[in-house]
Amino acid sequence: MAARARSTSVCAGRAREDTPHEDAPHEDALVTPFGEKLRALRSERGVSQKAMAEAIGVSAAYLSALEHGRRGAPTWTLIQKIIGYFNVIWDDAEELARLAETSHPRVKLDTSGLTPAATELANLLAENIEKLDEEELRRITVSIRAALKQPK
Repeated sequence: MAARARSTSVCAGRAREDTPHEDAPHEDALVTPFGEKLRALRSERGVSQKAMAEAIGVSAAYLSALEHGRRGAPTWTLIQKIIGYFNVIWDDAEELARLAETSHPRVKLDTSGLTPAATELANLLAENIEKLDEEELRRITVSIRAALKQPK
């Protein structure tokens, strides 16, 4: 008998819940990989959110939300504006685009038509991801990428 598929949402690196966890990370810690890189680029160059937002044609509030994982991944056009703004070289530009692709703060997995093992894995992660520390998350990510034979 096949397992019943369930869609699961994961928000900003944690399973979405109706009530916050007592030990939930501080809001500033809830950033996406893209947001983390964007913040680092701004910091390295001494650029404020307001100045950058004006230069690339978005609001400072949107830029802040993007950095903190409260907005979805940026559009290709916005990524290109950011790359141009920081004048990053090819490898860094590719990394920024890759990080944007993997930085959706709300991930929805539809395991319909997949095996029971796939459904179990999706639900296990959604229900427990907030319990894993950074080292465990990196180890799992490396393991999955190795299984998929994808670069870091």
